[in-house]
Amino acid sequence: MSVVSNVLVIGGGFSGMTAAICLQKAGIAVDLIEIDPDWCPLGAGISINGSTLRALQQMGLYEQFREQGWVSSGVDLYTPTGQHIARLPTPQPVGSDVAGGGGILRPVLAKILSEATLAAGVNVRLGSSYQDLELLDNGVRVTFEDGEQRVYDLVVGADGVHSQLRGRFFPEVVPPQYIGQGVWRAVLPRPAHIERPTIWTAEHIKIGVNPVSATQMYLFITEDRPTHEFIEPSTWADVCAGLLRPFPDPLLQSMIPHLYQPGANIDYRPLGNLLVPTPWNRGRLVMIGDTVAATTPHLASGAGIGIESGMVLAQELVNATDLQSALDAFHQRRWSRCELVVKNSERLCHIEINGGDKAEHARIMAASMAALAQPI
Repeated sequence: MSVVSNVLVIGGGFSGMTAAICLQKAGIAVDLIEIDPDWCPLGAGISINGSTLRALQQMGLYEQFREQGWVSSGVDLYTPTGQHIARLPTPQPVGSDVAGGGGILRPVLAKILSEATLAAGVNVRLGSSYQDLELLDNGVRVTFEDGEQRVYDLVVGADGVHSQLRGRFFPEVVPPQYIGQGVWRAVLPRPAHIERPTIWTAEHIKIGVNPVSATQMYLFITEDRPTHEFIEPSTWADVCAGLLRPFPDPLLQSMIPHLYQPGANIDYRPLGNLLVPTPWNRGRLVMIGDTVAATTPHLASGAGIGIESGMVLAQELVNATDLQSALDAFHQRRWSRCELVVKNSERLCHIEINGGDKAEHARIMAASMAALAQPI
């Protein structure tokens, strides 16, 4: 028996959908509101580590990921000229038989989760938002944009890194700050021999590819940029091509013409991170995902920790005897993993920017992957 009977989830991203699916399956009535009427995620590809695949397996979605995305083990490292340096292992998550990692197009993963959200019976309201939230002793009174009012036992805030909810209820939190790197992503045809994440490194730049389907891979370029500046989208293909040209490896050179094709879907994101101290709730409003723990992509775990948080919140609401105990247990289980991802990703970023100790970089990567493979 859950300590809540009805929940509103604000935000239809990965963490919000996961929370909605798991809560609804636990017998809790869930409304989910998403401001985008098309429920259409932006972006190219996304890398997923084994711990996130384990979470998807627990939700019954791993086979769909395998069919529509790509799973693999290990990461290949190359010099800019194409000399193979090493194959780094990716640990299999404890208690699961899933692969050590994978990749998928972001819109494809979003569709898998959105279809699961509807199939679970969640009441989804697209193109909808709230006008006001009033925290009560025994609930949250929500006024929607159309004037309708409802009282919920709990509201889950999953409205992203630029969360309006966080701005109102956590006004002391400084918004994410630019960290000195940007990441470029594009979707390209996959050569048959690219079977796992493959990375080329040079000073102040890292280039990688990851399969996302039987025929596609996504390219990611992490580039040091001292200042956060606007880059005209019409120049994005030229910028990416310019970043690839200094790398002599013929494979990288062969990618350049594909950047100018419409299906490349080039995307640029300046990087920043955010870690809000717990507790992540104000009364019966609790925040998850990028609203409280947003990270750079250095550990391929940003989406993963949000998905895990949605699962854990549902578990604790079912297992606890009262709401405060549920929230306390949720925070206890989530803080250390989210802190590890955000802080270690930040450290990896600074090592890359400053030309720091490569051995330290390798140690942090290995220790982080081993820790994330442990049960959540």
